[in-house]
Amino acid sequence: MRRTRAALVAVAAGALVLTACSSGGGGGGGKTTENKDAKAKQSKSAQQLAGAITFGDDAASKGPAEPVPGAVSGGTMNVLERDSYTHLDPGQIYVQNEYQLATLIHRGLTTYKLDNEGKYTVVGDLATNSGEQSDGGKTWTFHLKDNIKFQDGTPITSKDIRWSVERLFAPFITNGPAYLQQWLANTSGTDYRKLLPAGPYNGQHLPDTLLSTPDEKTVVFHFAKPEPDTPYLFALPGYAVVDSAKDTKQAYDKAPVASGPYMIKNFDQGKSMTLVKNPNWDPTSDSARHQYVDSFAITFNHQYEDSTKRLMSDAGENQTSVSFSNAVDTDNTPTVVGTPSIYKRTVAGYQPFVGQIDFNMKRLTDINVRKALAMAMPTKPTYTALGAEYGAEYAGGFLSPALAGYQKADPLGKIANPNGDPAGAKKILTDAGKLNTKITYAYVNTTQGQQYSVAIAAALKAAGFNVQRKELPSDTYYDLIGKVDNQYDIYASAWGADWPSASTVIPPVFDGRTIADQAPNYGHVNDPYVNSQIDKISAMTDPAAAQKAWFDLNTYLLTKVIPGVPTVYYKQLQLFGSKVGGAVYNNMWSGIDCTKLFLKP
Repeated sequence: MRRTRAALVAVAAGALVLTACSSGGGGGGGKTTENKDAKAKQSKSAQQLAGAITFGDDAASKGPAEPVPGAVSGGTMNVLERDSYTHLDPGQIYVQNEYQLATLIHRGLTTYKLDNEGKYTVVGDLATNSGEQSDGGKTWTFHLKDNIKFQDGTPITSKDIRWSVERLFAPFITNGPAYLQQWLANTSGTDYRKLLPAGPYNGQHLPDTLLSTPDEKTVVFHFAKPEPDTPYLFALPGYAVVDSAKDTKQAYDKAPVASGPYMIKNFDQGKSMTLVKNPNWDPTSDSARHQYVDSFAITFNHQYEDSTKRLMSDAGENQTSVSFSNAVDTDNTPTVVGTPSIYKRTVAGYQPFVGQIDFNMKRLTDINVRKALAMAMPTKPTYTALGAEYGAEYAGGFLSPALAGYQKADPLGKIANPNGDPAGAKKILTDAGKLNTKITYAYVNTTQGQQYSVAIAAALKAAGFNVQRKELPSDTYYDLIGKVDNQYDIYASAWGADWPSASTVIPPVFDGRTIADQAPNYGHVNDPYVNSQIDKISAMTDPAAAQKAWFDLNTYLLTKVIPGVPTVYYKQLQLFGSKVGGAVYNNMWSGIDCTKLFLKP
């Protein structure tokens, strides 16, 4: 994000995660079991993203979706979820479990298509293709498909798309993404609201110079500068369509009008939700989704241990059960990965989140001190806290394997030596005359936070630092480290990409012009070369060239700036019942792909 998203904090086994797209919580504790097949399953999911994700044309975007092998229709699938859904209004959706629900009930201009070979493509969803750019990428035109309707049969037109965009400027929309609003207003932060302070509700609209709808089937966006990631942007559920005739403002958040293959029959907040088939969803208009099961019976308050044990037992209705978001809990992971009959009923993959230990560059101005910190810093304690190989992978950089064009690298040697090198770090400090440099290390006051902070502090002390640990409460942790004038030298954070491009990681986390209280540039990085490269790469219209340039800049940050140490890439392991078919992991949604599921006879 180009702004901090409402200080959403997820605590996964003591590792604090603040993300543009907040994690549903995959991973946990320290018990592990070696299973090469399990690790291969997760690695394969990342390799499918290693090549550039293509932007689909009309043919790629034409429905119906490729059939799932062996799929049959009918039945009710039980869904065991820990967390209820806080938001159902597309404009308010910005967390992982709501993303997955949105794939079933909402549609936008574009979406991700995952084919049976594991290839991802950004395709037109309501639009005929992934978008047509002109004016060097400043103008994007979308033509709407035929036979796209809301659940009551009302046709979806360009008026609905325009309304869906304009309502995002209204003051009650506070939780969703803000990229599009900022691009249209050509500003950062929340200044975009000045463009349309009340949204469209008082009869005012965005000028045609920014957003035009020349006919019922055409929508044109005009940006101040090239926005080559526009197809990715419109695949965010936060930009899905809202029925302009039935927009109830705040109340829409509890009773939205569906455009996807399913609609909400009933929703008892915190207890249960039932999804049934949307009779006005036309499969010939949708190249990415299916409508195999008759209904999804979702129940909430299933902790990870509860859902894991139920699915492991595979008894009775657990055979027809799945969890969209819950991961296998830590204690049961060894049994799940070590029992072939259970393990075959799992999916696994990466989440877009990368953990790091930030160096406060306002306080740590000597690069030799940062070099020594980076060399001494052990990443194994964080890796262990997240469940080792089934919840995490050692990170070599700030960019996740879940990003398109991922390039594996380890310039700081943290993959090769996750225990750190205190002796080498001590030599750097000695040569620089910086032995006994005082380091105030802020950590979260959870059990796991206590454990890994002790291990990290011990390594830094062995390197010759005078380490002072400072305990911070978990509920205000990000508020405290998010202050520009905080009094801490190092602290943990994490960030997740909004779409599989480094453009949603490096600019918000390392652009010096974004430094502000509660902004995600926690290391207060303000490097002129980094800033200039962000502008240069952001203007590139060739996605493949931009991807390479972002990864080159990632290397520059690690070797020339050293604003911190990447610790782990987050991963996820999920389990399902034996009568659940079509289960595959979708890296775009950080979990099981809800749109392909069916019930076996």
